[in-house]
Amino acid sequence: MTRYPVSALLALILGLSSLGIAHAESPLCARDALEQAKRLLEFHFGEDERIVIDPKVVAQAPLRNPANKAQSFQVLEVWGMIHKGKYRMHLIYYQLDQDCVLMGQEILEYASL
Repeated sequence: MTRYPVSALLALILGLSSLGIAHAESPLCARDALEQAKRLLEFHFGEDERIVIDPKVVAQAPLRNPANKAQSFQVLEVWGMIHKGKYRMHLIYYQLDQDCVLMGQEILEYASL
């Protein structure tokens, strides 16, 4: 059995997480959610090199389709930062076979007022 230094394993894990594929159980639409999160922040604030998207994508409780109670949407949570602001974004998808159909977006600034 080959032994790898801890630093090499950490570098591998960090490298995979930056691609959004750190966990085998990543949601199907995770890669698209990361792209859409960046676009959503750019829509609100314009293009800015200070926009950072956290590569972690977390599946939240599904959302029932209001037009068809037999269908549900996948809700993926992504966090983003720009300058000193932190934002929670929910990207809402309908999975059509292996396709991700973006149905809605929600953005909320994380702030204590």
